[in-house]
Amino acid sequence: GTLEAGTYEVICTVPGHKDSGMQTTLVIGGDAAAGGDAAAGGDAAAGGDAAAGGHSAAGRADFTSPDFDADAMDKIMEDSIRAFPATTEGIGNQLLEPKILPDGTKEFELTAAITPWEVSPGKFVDAWTYNGMVPGPMIKVDVGDTVRVIFNNDTPMGSDIHWHGLPVPNSEDGVSPLTQPTVKSGESFIYEFTLDEPMIAMYHAHMHSQISVPNGMFAAFIVGENPIPRGETISGITIPADLEPAVEIPMVLNDAGVIGLSLNGKSFPATAPMVLAKGQWASVHYYNEGLTAHPMHLHGFPQLVYAKDGIPLDQPYWADTINIAPGERYSVIFQGAEPGLWVWHCHILTHAESEDGMFGMVTAVVVSDTVAREPAAREPAAREPVTEGTTAEG
Repeated sequence: GTLEAGTYEVICTVPGHKDSGMQTTLVIGGDAAAGGDAAAGGDAAAGGDAAAGGHSAAGRADFTSPDFDADAMDKIMEDSIRAFPATTEGIGNQLLEPKILPDGTKEFELTAAITPWEVSPGKFVDAWTYNGMVPGPMIKVDVGDTVRVIFNNDTPMGSDIHWHGLPVPNSEDGVSPLTQPTVKSGESFIYEFTLDEPMIAMYHAHMHSQISVPNGMFAAFIVGENPIPRGETISGITIPADLEPAVEIPMVLNDAGVIGLSLNGKSFPATAPMVLAKGQWASVHYYNEGLTAHPMHLHGFPQLVYAKDGIPLDQPYWADTINIAPGERYSVIFQGAEPGLWVWHCHILTHAESEDGMFGMVTAVVVSDTVAREPAAREPAAREPVTEGTTAEG
């Protein structure tokens, strides 16, 4: 059909993409038809929010205007960066402790519900959570363990749990109504399986996943030992035979829903810095639970990619930027060799900066010259200052 002359808002209807900046203005008639703003390089044609995928209009400022204030724009960006790291309520990725049954089975309980979640300072959203956190609780078990998971669905729709990357029987795959009945609102379901090989996997909803997963129902699941290529020489660099990472964390990427552009359920400046003493190593498992790929770039030192989707690579490789597509997992190690504050971010630049300042998929690695200390105890619902050799999850 045709549209009458006027001004129209154009948005991406994928949940969360409008809030992440995929919106612009379409002008029909008048100047636009004759080559006005839209045709001549206005927001729609010039790569504003919709084209750039940014948080606010990329290129909306008129740099030729006598009213343009570069100092004010610089201050907005500088102030946003100096706010890091900001304290917010809630920490995701907390390790879920099992109940050990008489036969040795490890039993876990997960409850899905819509709960308040602070994504960035002062921004509370109605997140879809497992056990009240984003990402949901991390599950770690040993090879050979039998796992029993009690799933309680307190969301308003039917749901299930898909064990993404885990070699489970078809009956436990979590794809209702094909492999199991739909777990209706207010109902529960029990999964049980034995895990016979190491794996770096994840779990998330499969039914109504376009709603529940971008809004927060995702988490890490790790089986067995971290498959670091100890003692190997890769591109002339020998990995220590006795390497034990000072930090091992999941980094879950998201870009949609109410959570939006985020790392481990938080948006900069509420993302958690990793803190290492000089010479310490870190291990990171990237998980992409979003809707688009994210090239994760670490300043200062390269990352050794040693496993893909939980499968150790025959030929590990070094990279400073690693592109993680939806559903993928990449495992890396790196060494904090040079002291300083090293930025770590998605290199789709409008996922990290906007005219409103730095935001979204940005954090940092802080490398100090001092001796590593043991992490201080902290309450699970509030962020404490990080200590060397640790990271504050979130």
